[in-house]
Amino acid sequence: MARLALVTGGMGGLGEAVCIKLAALGYRVITTYSPGNTKANEWLVAMDRQGYQFRAYPCDVADYESARECIRTIETEIGPVDVLVNNAGITRDMTFKKMEKTDWDAVMHTNLDSVFNMTKPVCDGMVERGWGRIINISSVNGQKGAFGQSNYAAAKAGMHGFTKALALEVARKGVTVNTISPGYIGTKMVMAIAQDVLDSKIIPQIPMGRLGKPEEVAGLVAYLAADEAAFVTGANIAINGGQHMS
Repeated sequence: MARLALVTGGMGGLGEAVCIKLAALGYRVITTYSPGNTKANEWLVAMDRQGYQFRAYPCDVADYESARECIRTIETEIGPVDVLVNNAGITRDMTFKKMEKTDWDAVMHTNLDSVFNMTKPVCDGMVERGWGRIINISSVNGQKGAFGQSNYAAAKAGMHGFTKALALEVARKGVTVNTISPGYIGTKMVMAIAQDVLDSKIIPQIPMGRLGKPEEVAGLVAYLAADEAAFVTGANIAINGGQHMS
């Protein structure tokens, strides 16, 4: 039977590209959506028209009990998760001087706590079966920092600390844990930035002189999810057009 891939926050931008790529490669693909998302069915219908029969489950990834219940339902209705892509995330950008505790908490809960919340219910099963892939979507700004993103940069940097520690624990069990750190990718969120800002402030930072494509990041996810990537674990792979090299 085809392997089961779960992509959190898969209904837009980068997550959608990952869902499509994995489905095209033969994975059974599930995504999560925020319980308050009223357009989930609309997205599923649109994907179905393109030939992709995705399943989607409501889940507050920032809440451990919600994540546990979501995984329990998926395992009961479909089967165990073989590939977990922790992609869900939010921003609350502002200078630290203006940042409130609620802004910090919202980003940390959704971007970092969610990695624990979603990984905990699936990791033991992967270890028992002797195969699994956990792929955490971080950011170039978790590597280099960014003005007005102390909360986001901290959460994204924390994701890779989690990756390295867990990778050590499960390496002998056929389970790999890796981080991908994209730079500026041409998602709807980035494309909503004023063109003059893109042209004058963002693209000049990128040696390749362009934004990345969601499909390029999705291709990297697909590689890390494959059998061929069995010797890659604990890595943080940058895909940023040369914007930041470490």
